[in-house]
Amino acid sequence: MRVLVTGQVGMDKMDYLRRVAALAAERGERIGLYNVGDMMYAEARDVRPGRILDLPLSRLNALRRAAFKDIIADAANHEHILVNTHATFRWRHGLFAAFDFDQVQLLKPDLLICLLDNIEMVHHRLHRDHASDATLKDLMVWREEEIMTTELLAQALGPGTRFCIMARGRHSDTIETTWRLICRPDYRTVYPSFPMTHVAGMPAVLAEIDRFRAALAEHFVTFDPADVDEKLLLERALEAAREGRQQLETEAGSFSGGSHTVRVPVREVLDIAGDIDGQIYMRDFKLIDQADMIVSFIPELPGGIPGLSSGVERELHHAFEHGKEVYVVWQPSRSPSPFITETATKVFSEVDEALNWFEQRGMFAPRNLFGH
Repeated sequence: MRVLVTGQVGMDKMDYLRRVAALAAERGERIGLYNVGDMMYAEARDVRPGRILDLPLSRLNALRRAAFKDIIADAANHEHILVNTHATFRWRHGLFAAFDFDQVQLLKPDLLICLLDNIEMVHHRLHRDHASDATLKDLMVWREEEIMTTELLAQALGPGTRFCIMARGRHSDTIETTWRLICRPDYRTVYPSFPMTHVAGMPAVLAEIDRFRAALAEHFVTFDPADVDEKLLLERALEAAREGRQQLETEAGSFSGGSHTVRVPVREVLDIAGDIDGQIYMRDFKLIDQADMIVSFIPELPGGIPGLSSGVERELHHAFEHGKEVYVVWQPSRSPSPFITETATKVFSEVDEALNWFEQRGMFAPRNLFGH
């Protein structure tokens, strides 16, 4: 499979993609990995690290075309390739494209992935590695531009080219998921749906939700909405503002080892409150659209109340309206409404019941692939 991976500066995509390629190698497969930025620097030995975007656009375009020419020539030597690039740049030149359509056509990618991460992490890496004054607001706008441009590029390439959004992951990484997406197309894709803000502060319910998410991730390619969780960042910023704090500290795990503290200005987080909500709304629907099916977990809350949030209801309705298979795990003793039962492909009472049903119908990928 030929895969083009985009994402804004500050994603550290190459570290992520190297680990995808390393996982493939452990399982006896080789992925050709190309970093367009590194190849451009190799052509421009007079440019210091981190300064290539300051070059005139004419030279940037020439360097990029030279890099893509080499990638196109070498791609025939690999069954699978990953090309690390960008769809857009928002830099001192303003907003400009980071690809040439004629060369992308020659490459003939099967899949375009736009990689995302929590915005405070993108902000942290960008300011650590580049001379940039970009705010969180700037990065939220850039992210939207990157997603939209990547999706439009996939559409322009024709029906044979797929597009998807993939998050690096907040609490656990998505390396296994991305490997399956590239090397195991027989895996079904699933959107796990579950209450989030609705059950904050309920550790027992949250533990059940985590088990549900992990069970689906074991057997499917999952596009998990919790892999980008900026609503929590906003809630913490609101609390910090009430306490009169100017800076917000958050622990950011590093899946390549260790963890560190990321600091962001409270005012900048408050400035993107509308962007956070708007992008959650947009992104979750796109994740549903790119999945084969939705599986929703409705826990029972204290007092026998169904943990059915407005967000989960909207997701189920969206999936049904767009022709997706809709499965619901309904734990409450109170019966679900017709708005659940009449739109669901099937309703289960427990996660294990759903998993057994999926397995009996051959919906799991073969288990003899490297023990997975």
